[in-house]
Amino acid sequence: MKASDLFVKALENEGVTHVFGIPGEENLDMLDSLANSHIKLVLTRHEQAAGFMAATYGRLTGKAGVCMATLGPGATNFVTAAAYAQLGGMPMIMVTGQKPVKSSKQGQFQILDVVGMMRPLTKYTHQLVSASNIPSRVREAFRLAQEEKPGAAHLELPEDIAAEDTDTPVIQESRVRRPLAEDKAISQAAEMISAAKHPLLLIGAGANRKLTARTLRNMVNTLGIPFVTTQMGKGVIDERHPLFLGNTTLSSGDFVHRAVEAADLIVNIGHDVVEKPPFFMKQSADDCVQVIHVNFSTAVVDPVYFPQLEVVGDIANSIWQLSETLEKQPHWDFSRFMDVRAAGEAHVAQGADDPRFPIYPQRLVADVRSVMPDDGIIALDNGVYKIWFARNYKAHEPNTVLLDNALATMGAGLPSAMAARLVYPDRRIMAICGDGGFMMNSQELETAVRLKMQLVVLILRDDAYGMIKWKQAGMGLQPYGLDYGNPDFVKYAESYGAHGHRVENAQGLKAMLEHCHSTPGVHLIDCPVDYSENDKILNNEIQKQSAAV
Repeated sequence: MKASDLFVKALENEGVTHVFGIPGEENLDMLDSLANSHIKLVLTRHEQAAGFMAATYGRLTGKAGVCMATLGPGATNFVTAAAYAQLGGMPMIMVTGQKPVKSSKQGQFQILDVVGMMRPLTKYTHQLVSASNIPSRVREAFRLAQEEKPGAAHLELPEDIAAEDTDTPVIQESRVRRPLAEDKAISQAAEMISAAKHPLLLIGAGANRKLTARTLRNMVNTLGIPFVTTQMGKGVIDERHPLFLGNTTLSSGDFVHRAVEAADLIVNIGHDVVEKPPFFMKQSADDCVQVIHVNFSTAVVDPVYFPQLEVVGDIANSIWQLSETLEKQPHWDFSRFMDVRAAGEAHVAQGADDPRFPIYPQRLVADVRSVMPDDGIIALDNGVYKIWFARNYKAHEPNTVLLDNALATMGAGLPSAMAARLVYPDRRIMAICGDGGFMMNSQELETAVRLKMQLVVLILRDDAYGMIKWKQAGMGLQPYGLDYGNPDFVKYAESYGAHGHRVENAQGLKAMLEHCHSTPGVHLIDCPVDYSENDKILNNEIQKQSAAV
């Protein structure tokens, strides 16, 4: 068979269902092989969007999403998506083409060292120089991309290698069970938690796994220990739970930080150094909070994170073992946590029915939450609204709030929502984008329309880079250099064959969202927002009110 056929068979063997991307001249053999495969090619309008789709597919399924591009500019357009997957812990395989490596008649035309470029951005990168190596290299790329912590891998398939004849068989996936934490670590952790007076669970990105979520729910329900989440840990446990204290969205000074400060022991589950630290450890033994690190791998120690105990192994099993070992302790005191929770809940409720227009963020978040079912997925781009959603939008299930608090890149919201639609064809899916982030990959509206997706795209329009404006105001600097113009988004959507809508008042948003979710097709909603109180609320009021609790 042709080597490209073998490559595609290796992808099939890994359970690949979709390949996202834009083929080029150097991918034509692989394209021909895909044409004879059950794997669906999702032709995108930009390679970066294809990478975001593949990464999100990996995040939602646990199986590496696959994207393809040609050499040179096609490959360089994958760079941001590679970093997005690598930092965010999303399994993804990038396949790029290349000119013939045995003999080329075009000199250095479009040739870059793509493998070298990808090396600092991936867990694994390799140029295939023999058809016989394809099965082992594909298996290795998938293995590394999917094992904890998941991330990006890259394979370069030159066109002359793709055209070779081969009879090499594919390699079957091996079954690997993750190592378990040692009994001594579990016993020591149980002793520390039992001895603590105010233990607190902090749930991070690494805990956002189905089995881990189940064991954590059981642990919280059985032992009654309160918990907080990081942005990428949202939804691991239903945030309507009476023991949920809040999300560590702001860097400091929020109500949830008052709870963290009151803890004498923090059980840090799935901690990932890519997220901002929600607490700071101190060197002095007198005021140093005790920290137990529960994760697949050892802690990355830095000046503010040096846990006293590490429970290293499969997180779900570690939590199960702890739950089996621990019992509720009569001396545990969570009264301070509950006071903080009540104050935080009251603050989050403020503004949920604010009638002002352009719409205020608090009303926006409340209306979006009201139309989304428990399993509905919102895919956030990156902007100041991400803070409002992370803080005010309660996630009911794991991976139903797709936000990026690792690379925090703009342009990922729409492609992520499209990938979610392919994985979950029967759920409500909504992309929520600022006008700046949306325009970075807005061309993918055509892809969504071509694929006949049922998709709602909510554009929060403030005609500026609002996140930076908020930071600028927080630093006391004059407003400068962050305003821009926008197209007529309704006409823009219609030009692609999508349905365009414009919100005219605050009261009309909820009904419009419900209509769009209930009507087939791609719907784009232009929603003007007012961020004028961001600085006052996020930089000042919250700090003052939380300090008074």
